[in-house]
Amino acid sequence: MFEIADRLLARLDAGETVALATAVSVVGSAPRTVGTSMAVMADGTVVGSISGGCVEGAVYEACLEAFETGRASLAGYGFSDEDAFAVGLSCGGRIEVLVTLVTPQSPVVVPALRQASAGRATEVSSILEGPRLGETVARPDDCDASRSFTEKSMPPPRMLVFGATEYAVALTNAAATMGYRVTVCDARPVFLTPERFPSAEAVVVEWPPRFLARTDVDERTVIAILSHDDRYDTDLVELALASGAGYVGAMGSRTTHARRVDELRMRKIAGVDRLHSPIGLDLGASTPEETAVSILAEVLVSRSGASASKLRETDGAIHRPAPVAPLPR
Repeated sequence: MFEIADRLLARLDAGETVALATAVSVVGSAPRTVGTSMAVMADGTVVGSISGGCVEGAVYEACLEAFETGRASLAGYGFSDEDAFAVGLSCGGRIEVLVTLVTPQSPVVVPALRQASAGRATEVSSILEGPRLGETVARPDDCDASRSFTEKSMPPPRMLVFGATEYAVALTNAAATMGYRVTVCDARPVFLTPERFPSAEAVVVEWPPRFLARTDVDERTVIAILSHDDRYDTDLVELALASGAGYVGAMGSRTTHARRVDELRMRKIAGVDRLHSPIGLDLGASTPEETAVSILAEVLVSRSGASASKLRETDGAIHRPAPVAPLPR
């Protein structure tokens, strides 16, 4: 539900009750992952998606039934069911969907939605069996049931982009649509302006190595060095590799990359093999926008451990479960 938190809160804050459907189990091939939600409002409006179109019709009816009965329900939809083709689930997987009613006074869900909407870590657990079916509690230990589902929301990951180039503009715009909080850093104020980077969460006019040395970085952070500035290039890459960022990429030709690696090894820098340079995957990209796709594709591969092969040449499940980081305590 956290991916539609803002839209849910808009209705709840207006005093409305919503029927919330959440995928609590996915087995086999399915278009979306556990935790994705669809909500139906009292006026019939729908927000979100459970399966990208496969079971939405059946889930919509289950939400309308929740409004009528006031009760939660748990239903499974799968290829082996008699109604599989009726609900359109022909991909071979099976999805379990929990439907509950959320009111503006819901003591656990509404505060959790506010936490997620504000970009803070939060979690809730829902009971999936017995007389407390659909009840939501703040912690798994509070469920007091053998079967429950826990949904977590993490703050959006950061992307640090260095160099106020047209490639940086395109990458910032594309990364923001993927949920990254993008900060762009460059020492040249004439090129680095909020107007030029409307999708950036922040623009920082500062000497790039100095900024990177003082900013927060974790294993979910992406660092993209697009500056191609010999005055600080090696210093910046060195700091990036030592920062603990999950992905470090640097733009440049193969000649530039070879020179950069030589300089790093002369400095005895560890982790040079983690550097993605030249940055991006070989997609035939040319324009800044195409290059942004190439870079983000490599980020996804690095994060997921996927092969980047054509799907028609691979076996097994198409959709992989997303890695879940532990909540900070």
